[in-house]
Amino acid sequence: MKKILKIIGVILLLVIVFVLIAGLVLPKTYHVERDITINAPREKVWDNTSTLHGLHSWSPWIEADPNVKITYEGQDGTIGAAYKWEGNSDVGMGVQTISKTEKPNSFDTHIHFIKPFDGEADSYINLSDAGSSTKVTWSLDGKYAYPMNTMQLFMNMDKMIGDKYNTGLGKLKTLCESN
Repeated sequence: MKKILKIIGVILLLVIVFVLIAGLVLPKTYHVERDITINAPREKVWDNTSTLHGLHSWSPWIEADPNVKITYEGQDGTIGAAYKWEGNSDVGMGVQTISKTEKPNSFDTHIHFIKPFDGEADSYINLSDAGSSTKVTWSLDGKYAYPMNTMQLFMNMDKMIGDKYNTGLGKLKTLCESN
């Protein structure tokens, strides 16, 4: 029995050492970006991307919890206005605050994730002309705390968030092109 416990202890120690060393060499930041071309003028797309209420109307995360509790603070569409959510384990809890807005080109927010994990990220929505259409680029920049950055060995943030971004951009395209 002592031999088995010793082997388990050595294996556990090796796993801990691996995580700590991997955390030193793996990136501590992530960037996710997706874009879509919408057959609508920039002003129309801007109307659906320049407020927290507008973002909510095509958010891909709302589908994960239709009973999510949402509150808004401040004057929507202006710097400092906030969107707070609290939902099931798929949606979690957090606050998204408008950090910069430049009509009709960019809408930036800062996100504080509270549950299931504490973290922060910055989200950017940029609009540009694509002929008579509008190109929408949605990106997210965040940081991993050491040694949590080793989680990227087991989960692909670009795929996880990117798939949701593609879903949301598809909903935005439908919304802008249907009216």
